[in-house]
Formats: sequence, C-alpha cells, structure tokens
Amino acid sequence: MGRKRIVFVVNPISGTNSKKNILKLLDARLDREQFDWEVKTTEHMGHATEIARTAANQGIEIVCAIGGDGTVNEAARAIAHSETALAIIPAGSGNGLARHLHIPIDPQGAIRVLNECNLSAMDYGLINDHPFFCTCGMGFDAFISMEFARSGKRGPLTYMENVLKNGLSYNPDTYEIFIDDKEQSEYKAFLISCANASQYGNNAYIAPRAS
Repeated sequence: MGRKRIVFVVNPISGTNSKKNILKLLDARLDREQFDWEVKTTEHMGHATEIARTAANQGIEIVCAIGGDGTVNEAARAIAHSETALAIIPAGSGNGLARHLHIPIDPQGAIRVLNECNLSAMDYGLINDHPFFCTCGMGFDAFISMEFARSGKRGPLTYMENVLKNGLSYNPDTYEIFIDDKEQSEYKAFLISCANASQYGNNAYIAPRAS
C-alpha cells in the first residue's frame, strides 16, 4: 500500500503552549515512509469541522487534531461514519479524550502512537443531534464551560478560578431523566454529565468505568 495522507488541524489558541514546537517535531519524528501530510490552522469556531469535512470528502486517510477537546470534537464530528480516521496530538487545557484513550500528553509520545497507526472503532453520544466524543454536561458543568470560553486566559487554573468564583452562587435546576423513553425520576441537580470518556480532563474523573 502507498503512504497514508494526514491533515493536521491546528488550533493556535487552545491550551497554554505554543504549537510551533509540535510542528517542528512532526518534521523530525513523523514517519516519512508511511505518511504524507499537510497542516491547516483554524481561524474561527467551527473551522476544524470544515477542514476535517473537506479532508474526508477528499478521501484523506487521517485527520489529526492538534488542540484540546473542543478541537477534537469539531474534527471528529465531521468524519464520523467516513473512511477517515481520527488522531490526536493533545495540546489543550484538559485533554480529556486523549487521556482516556491513553494517548501521551507529551507530543513526542503522541507522534510515536501516530506512527504505530493502530486503528480502532469508537462510539459517541448525541446532544440535540450534535455528536460529542468526551463528555457533555448540563447545569453547572455547562455554565463553567461557557465562562471558560469567554475568558481571555486558557489553562486549568482558569477553570478552577471560575469554579471557585461561581460555585457557591449557582442555583441548581430541575431535570427529568428518561431512559429508553421511560421517565425514571425528577432531580434537582447541580450538574448532569453524560460521559463517553471517563474524565473531564487533567485526570478529573467523572465516570471512571466509562468505556
């Protein structure tokens, strides 16, 4: 077989570290005998989805997200049910899905995993017909994610600042839970999280037995 093609989707503002070093490592560490590749940089929210969808339509074998869970989610939803595989080089604030999949946070280790090119199937969830691949939260969970997105700073400390600042004043909502179209119960809940992966990120486990 010929070389596989990879499109790297780089989110320049995810996480706290520059992506330039990762791009240098690609030149030094990625298996040139196995792969041809190009790098695309996202310019706005939703751009990773556009790039990944174009790659899938072109029959590109692999889309690799270089960013956090938001970038991964955008790219993955565009290639679900296609012949294009997802890869991750973690470069976000939490990197929950990469940690759950045991992809090294160290870029060199992640590139080593990419060079091995072992493919496996993965499921996902739907919220209002939008796929999610790591976790999907309602209540305080979603509120903090929104506050984090509005923040000018990235990184886990910004998450913690928002949690500590807003945790005591947040008013829980009431939720009706249905399983297989049958109402199970009504809950007044601080948060509800649907977890396809075991953790939010930074090894903050919400569903340790998730598979």
